[in-house]
Amino acid sequence: MQKDKLAHVSLISRVLLGFLFIYHGLVPKILWLSAVEVHLVSISGLGISAKIASPLAGIGEIVLGCAIIFLNESNTPVYIAATILLLLLLFVAVASPMYLIGAFNPVTTNILGLGFCYLILFIDKT
Repeated sequence: MQKDKLAHVSLISRVLLGFLFIYHGLVPKILWLSAVEVHLVSISGLGISAKIASPLAGIGEIVLGCAIIFLNESNTPVYIAATILLLLLLFVAVASPMYLIGAFNPVTTNILGLGFCYLILFIDKT
């Protein structure tokens, strides 16, 4: 019974973490290119237009989100997600800290995403 409950928590955590990446890959990067995305790409030093870089990143996020949800026998996508969430949070904190104090900011989004990563990895070890 306890094992079933933990498996349920892991599944819900995977679906929510996957949704986080799918939504943020699709909505502000592909469907409606966000001004924040444009600004962050412009200061990243990539030398690529946000009209190209953001949709490509969005596709990558959608693929990662689907991998998190559907490759539930592998924790590799979860480790990749945790690394991305941490690095992007650090990038925003250093490059544009003004985004850390707004509504629905990277602090809340990324920390919650990291929490889901932790739950998945913790439960899968038990």
